[in-house]
Amino acid sequence: MSSAGHVSSWYAASAHEAPELPPLCGSARADVCVVGGGYTGLSTALHLAERGADVVLLEAERIGWGASGRNGGHVGTGQRRAQSELEQRLGTGHARVLWDLGLEAVALVRALIERHRIDCETGSGILHTAWKASDDEALRREAAHLQQRYGYTACRHVERAETARLCGSEVFRGGLLDAGSLHLHPLNYALGLAAAARGAGARLYEHSRVTGYRRGRGVNVRTAQGSVQADRLVLACNGYLGHLEPRIAGLIMPINNFMIATEPLDEATADAIDPQRLAIQDSRFVIDYWRLSADRRLLFGGGENYRSGFPPDIASLVRRRMLGIYPALADRRIDHAWGGTLAITLGRLPAFGRLAPEILYALGYSGHGVPTATLAGKLLAGAITAEAAGFDAFAKIPQRRFPGGTLLRYPGMVLGLLYYALRDRL
Repeated sequence: MSSAGHVSSWYAASAHEAPELPPLCGSARADVCVVGGGYTGLSTALHLAERGADVVLLEAERIGWGASGRNGGHVGTGQRRAQSELEQRLGTGHARVLWDLGLEAVALVRALIERHRIDCETGSGILHTAWKASDDEALRREAAHLQQRYGYTACRHVERAETARLCGSEVFRGGLLDAGSLHLHPLNYALGLAAAARGAGARLYEHSRVTGYRRGRGVNVRTAQGSVQADRLVLACNGYLGHLEPRIAGLIMPINNFMIATEPLDEATADAIDPQRLAIQDSRFVIDYWRLSADRRLLFGGGENYRSGFPPDIASLVRRRMLGIYPALADRRIDHAWGGTLAITLGRLPAFGRLAPEILYALGYSGHGVPTATLAGKLLAGAITAEAAGFDAFAKIPQRRFPGGTLLRYPGMVLGLLYYALRDRL
């Protein structure tokens, strides 16, 4: 594909060819209008179209332009919080449902890739590494908890020496290996979902930023050059919601995260860093995460900021973090550096809901978006077609708004996030 219109990244440089889609011009009619061309919107459009619905999807930029085309590609089981914590917060019954939905999310990603023959460098296994002894003990307890209470035998605790062998670094105290997780090329996965949705009959439009909408005999959705009259509306914007819907904007805070791609590594170096070709992530509050690409580049993510722009030298920011784990890569060239915006919630669990019977939303995946957003699309489609159990399980998670609402949520939260980032460094 032409990378025109996409943020420069290794993902854009290595993306498969895909057509540039036209903007919406004039008026259109649909059963459902979906706003957002990331995983949530694409999965919603695909699952609705497969059920016979007439779907229009509107993307402000290019398909996969946002976090769906720029993230680390980790497809983890469970939710963003440990299962033992969910039991305390939500009760064992609700926590069990969310665990099962988490497994369904990973299985769904795998099934969509297989069914639609999406070529996206799929691999298996995520290694969670512990920076501190207390983190290692927490991972040990969680592995035992998942094995004993949930019968999940695909995960196990790994001691310090084995962790070092699996990730090629001596800095970690231990880890948890989850063989049931996946990893992939996120932009090619998004493009594959888009092709599948179009093949099922959904109409997808790029460069069609939604400027507003109003209710009345359904919902009328406006762009600069056109409009869609639909019976239902799905808001699938996540960190790019902006001011489109103030009633849910206060549930999330957009934050920026950054990645680099090294030059291709020789096979010996790649095998020393990641002999089993796992995806790896650490236990810091501002986590580092990495994996090897098919051409043996180290794709390394880490570092955040909490303002609208990206730092001027992303490569140096992330490279410092990489060298803290792999100092031997000091002489390796950085070929790509990029950033992306995701949305977190206060409780780090996604926010699903209905603003009206005909208006649904899902957002706030808090760094767990590849599986959860894909599942969200299936659940949104189910809620629209009278199969709402899974959607409602997420919708009943208690959500708190960020203090200060849409305009003033940043100052206090930034201070809090910087405090935890300082704890990481100390």
